[in-house]
This record gives sequence, structure tokens and C-alpha cells, in this order.
Amino acid sequence: MILVTGGTGLVGSHLLLNLLKAGKKVRALHRKNSDLTAVEHVFNYYTSAEEAKSLFQQIEWFEADITNVPQLNKAFENIKYVYHCAALVSFDPADDKKLRKINIEGTANIVNLCIAFKIKKLCYVSSVAALGKNLKTKEINERSMWSPEDDHSDYAISKYGAEIETWRGTQEGVPTVIVKPGIIIGPGFWKEGTGQIFSRINKGMKYHFPKSAGFVGVNDVVNVMLELMQAEIENEDYILVSENLSFKTVFDLTATELNKPKPQKDLKKWMLWLGWFFQKIGGFFGAKRSITKNTVNTLFQHTFYTNQKIKKHIEFEFTPMKKVIAETAKCYKKDNS
Repeated sequence: MILVTGGTGLVGSHLLLNLLKAGKKVRALHRKNSDLTAVEHVFNYYTSAEEAKSLFQQIEWFEADITNVPQLNKAFENIKYVYHCAALVSFDPADDKKLRKINIEGTANIVNLCIAFKIKKLCYVSSVAALGKNLKTKEINERSMWSPEDDHSDYAISKYGAEIETWRGTQEGVPTVIVKPGIIIGPGFWKEGTGQIFSRINKGMKYHFPKSAGFVGVNDVVNVMLELMQAEIENEDYILVSENLSFKTVFDLTATELNKPKPQKDLKKWMLWLGWFFQKIGGFFGAKRSITKNTVNTLFQHTFYTNQKIKKHIEFEFTPMKKVIAETAKCYKKDNS
């Protein structure tokens, strides 16, 4: 049996669909208040309502928190393979302790149980945020060294710490593959993550910013994960990026697919600093923060990643982001028609 953590998220829900369609027996972890219906909703994008319901009912849902070891012990019974997709994504400084507990301690718990239960193979979903800079070339690769002196977000630090725990597992006998996706685009979660791009463009987004980054489609991420788990590859890590694009390009492509105006105004650095100032004040009264000093700096940087390692090892060809955005926009319009 296969265990999937983070099954109610963007990557996890798409992974579950592919595993079930392949006839695999799957146990999926979920927290107490998770919205399981969101998973079946994702299934409906790719198959008939009848088949989506049938596949969804085949999931063995298991209520557990990855920071709760006794719960996890029961979840690991009869498990042979593990896909660890669960993580907290937040750029609010107030979530620093939560990020470390969920992303680092939670991953350590998963790794420890993989060791204890002699799991045949583990696939961990990390992030390009856990990579360092490459001082010799413009492109960042898997060997770009992490430097603690660089300006990292709390989220990036937590994902790097989680990778350290995962590599520790390889030293203790757990065959592992780590994938490091760029910014993942895919349907089903319009109020969080990159799904908000489609929601905001649809409402009329005015501003764009110059940052360039690596983007990838969710189905490409899942397909690579499945191939790596089936291949005789272990203890390797891979950057998963289809294209390095500016956010302006992504916004423009999204606007075109949604038949909405493209954002025309340049976001200025002083605007972000002003937003940071007011959010910092609001933070004293418990308000959530999304703008930090790190955010202000990184939104005006250009970061480029190479995907040559994964393309070489399994001869994988990524879906162009124009097509990924078009397919995601089609799902968005279906949900909001």
C-alpha cells in the first residue's frame, strides 16, 4: 500500500488521482478539518463525475497530523511506499515556529517511521526555495550551495531543514528521491497559492512586477514523481521547472486565457515598503502578514533554474507553461461560469 501525506493539497490531490487510475491502493493522511471534497472536485477536471466519485471512494482516508507520532505509527501499518507532500506554505513571520514544526519536525517524523517500518522508497516534495545561489553561472542547479548568510525566507529555511532530515533517512537505509518544484500552476485551489493568480486576474489585477522565476505544471510534477518512484533511481534530487518566466508574462498569459485586461502598471518598490510598514503595524494586533523585507527584495530579482538533470535521467519533457496556463484557466472558467 502507498501512503500520501498532503493529499488534500494541489500536488497531493493530483497525485492521488494518478495513483488510483493506475490501480494502486492508497492511504491518504488528512487533518481533522481538511476539506476532502476539494480532492473529488479536482478529480472531476480530468474524468467524468461518476468515475471521479468511484475513484475518490477508493481512497483510504486516515486522520493524522504529521507532528503527532502516535497517529503516524498507525498510519504506517502495511505501507511500502511513501509520497511526502504535506507542508505549510507561509511567508508570515508570525508562522516561523509553525513552519519549523510542520515542515522540519513533521518531515523528521515521516523519515523516522520510514526507517522503522523499512519503507521501500520515499518521495519527498521539497522546493527550489531550498536551493542556494550559483555564483559561477546565472542558472541555479541541484548543486547550488545553500548559504546561511543569504537572505532566506522562513519558509525556505524550513524546507532546507526538511531536506536535511530527508537526506539523513538515506543514510539510515531509506531509498529516497527528492523533487524541488518551482512555482506550481494547476487547478482546484483558487483561494490559495498560485490559484489566486487566476482569481485576481479575473477580478481585474492592475499591477505586475518584474521578478522572473521557474514555473511548472502540477501534472508534470506528479508525472515525474511517479516515474522516479518506479525507476531504479535513489538518493537523488531534481529541480522541476518547465520554464523560467517573468511574472508579467504569466499574468499576461492568464489574462489572455480568461479574456481579461492585462495588468498594465509597474509595481514600485516604495509601494511594497509602504505595504510592509502597514502590515508590520497590523502584525502587532494579530493581522496576517504577506509582505516581509525578504519579499520586497526578492520580488525585484530574476532567478533562473536548469532542468537538465531530470531531463537527462528520465528523458522527461515538460509541458510548455502557455499550455499549462490555458488548461488551468479552462478549469477556472468551468468553476466560475
